[in-house]
Amino acid sequence: MIRRAKTGRKPLIRRRTLLAAAPLAMLAAPLRAQDAWPSRAVTVLVPFVAGGPSDIVARIIATRMAMTVGQPVVAENRPGANGEVAARAVARSAPDGHTLLVGSIGVFAINAALRPNLGYDPVRDFAPITLAVTTPNVLVVNPQRVPANTLPELVAWLKANAGKTSYSTSGVGSSDHLTMELFKQETGTDPTHVPYGGGAAAATDLIAGNVQLSFQNLGTVAGHIQGGRLKAIAVTSRSRHPILPNVPTAIEGGLADFEVTSWQAAMAPAGVPAPILARLNAEATAALKHPESVQRLEQIGFTVVAGSADDYGRFQRAEIERWKRVVQAANIRPE
Repeated sequence: MIRRAKTGRKPLIRRRTLLAAAPLAMLAAPLRAQDAWPSRAVTVLVPFVAGGPSDIVARIIATRMAMTVGQPVVAENRPGANGEVAARAVARSAPDGHTLLVGSIGVFAINAALRPNLGYDPVRDFAPITLAVTTPNVLVVNPQRVPANTLPELVAWLKANAGKTSYSTSGVGSSDHLTMELFKQETGTDPTHVPYGGGAAAATDLIAGNVQLSFQNLGTVAGHIQGGRLKAIAVTSRSRHPILPNVPTAIEGGLADFEVTSWQAAMAPAGVPAPILARLNAEATAALKHPESVQRLEQIGFTVVAGSADDYGRFQRAEIERWKRVVQAANIRPE
C-alpha cells in the first residue's frame, strides 16, 4: 500500500512542476526574440526626396544606430502624396521594429488636420519613438518691394495695400502655409497665397520679387538673410534664435503666444512590443544627441529635442488639434 501511494504521487508532483514551469517557458521565448532586436537590417523610410529636413534627420539616426545595434540601418527615400506613400508603407509593415519612419509636422500632424480621407492615421497607426528636432519659421520679405522693418510696420503696410500683396509657400498645407494663415487670422491681413513645389522654389520667387513675403523654415532662408537677399522681420520661436540673434520674435513684435515650430519625428508601426520601442527610443535619442549630430543639426537651424516617446505622443496630439483649428478657420482645402 505504501509503495502504491508513493508511486501514485510522483506523476502528480511532476505534472504540477510542469504546469508551474509552463508560463515561464511561454514568456521566455518572446522575451528572447525581443532582446535579439534587430535580427536583420532596419529600414528608415523618408517620405520626401533626398536633401530635405526629414532626409537629413533620418540619415543621422540611421548612420549612428548602425554603429551600435549590430545590423545595417538604411535610410530610404519614398516620396509621394505629401508623405502618405511612405507613411502607409510603414503603418502596414510588420510591427517588429525593422521598419521605421522619420517624417515632418506635415506627415504626423498637418495631413490629419487637412485631409479627412487620409490613408493613414498618424496617431492610431504608429507608435511614437521620439520628437527629433524643431526649427522655427522666419517671416521674410523682399527688401526691394517691402519698406517695413518691424512686424508692426509690416502689418500696417499689408493693411494699407490690401488686395495688392502675395506670399509664397512650399505648398498647400505646408508648415509655412499654415503659419501664414495663423498670422493672417491674428493680424487681420489677407495677402494672396501663391504655392510652390518646395521651400527653395518659394524663396527663389520671393527673392525675384514675384511675391512680397513668406514664412519659411530657418534653414531654407538663413543664407539668403545673411546675404541681404531677404529681410527677416520675425522668427516664430519663443526666444530669439542663435543663428539670427538680431531678429526679434513674433511675440516681441506684438503677437502674443505666436509660437510655431516645424519639426521632425521618428515613428514605428503600431503594435511594436514595448521592449523594442524602449530600445528604439534609446538608440534614436543617443544618435541625435551625439556631439557631431548636434553640431551638424544646429548649423542648419535645428534644435535637438530627442526626448521620451510619451512626451512626443502628447506633443503630436496637441499639434494635430492646433492645426485643425487653423485649417477650419481658414477653410483650407487640399489641392
